[in-house]
Amino acid sequence: MIDLKGRRILVLEDEPLIAMFLEDILTDLGCIVIGPALDIAQATTLVRDSAIDAAILDVNVGDSTSQPVADLLRARNIPFLVASGYNDTNLLLGAGGSLGKPFRLEDVERELQLVLS
Repeated sequence: MIDLKGRRILVLEDEPLIAMFLEDILTDLGCIVIGPALDIAQATTLVRDSAIDAAILDVNVGDSTSQPVADLLRARNIPFLVASGYNDTNLLLGAGGSLGKPFRLEDVERELQLVLS
């Protein structure tokens, strides 16, 4: 089992309340939250300028998808999960796993451990 304590996890989520909830879950798991980024531009900057162990990306961000951020993460060999309240997680090819909304601590912990192993 992978210890998540101290792991740096980027969060891209355009809904502030959902981002705060996910941030609380990650903090409870001992992770260091990078962001949360509320838009693609902010997430892109964080991916380029921050040390990141993994990321959780909302699929739909504003009027687009987080595909550009997923592509950048893949280019940097940073594993990521996609999160969605819909059945559209296949939009981001190459994701290590997916999370359904609403988030549950157990699911976040399990999927992060899998993607980081």
